[in-house]
Amino acid sequence: MTYAERLMRAAFISDEKLRESMKEVLSELGMSAKEFSVVSAIPQSTLYKIMSGHREPNITTLRQIVKTIREIEGGDTGFIAVIAARPVLDEIREKRMKVGERILVLREYSATNIEEAIVAAVRAERDGAAALVCAPIVSPTVEKLLSIPVATIIPKDSLLRAIEVAARKIE
Repeated sequence: MTYAERLMRAAFISDEKLRESMKEVLSELGMSAKEFSVVSAIPQSTLYKIMSGHREPNITTLRQIVKTIREIEGGDTGFIAVIAARPVLDEIREKRMKVGERILVLREYSATNIEEAIVAAVRAERDGAAALVCAPIVSPTVEKLLSIPVATIIPKDSLLRAIEVAARKIE
């Protein structure tokens, strides 16, 4: 489910759910309310009032919030899905990346084994991913299943660090 869809569903449930969802979405996108205000052209004070419960969003503001989230998510271009174990995903600091003139959104899919990674890859494509990044052990399989580009993580530095740790453990 996209961030925009999450916000719309939350808005239909309650204002409280919308507030919670907005805070979560902005956090996952790595944006502050101030940054979102600049991008969305919604006054910062309005966003703070909505997120603190001091104001209910009107339909025009809600539309602008959803429209902006869709633009941040990449609109029709989708997002880049990253499939990895939770400790690796926790190392990703930015949820958006500027590549050329485009800002791309990264969406995390946690997997602890090959089967979960394959399921996550299929789910990511269904969610609208424009491309996928995953480990070399699963990339050949998901490339055969998916119609989106697949890039393989080559963990050179972490591999060398792991070898050094293993060497110290056998001393």
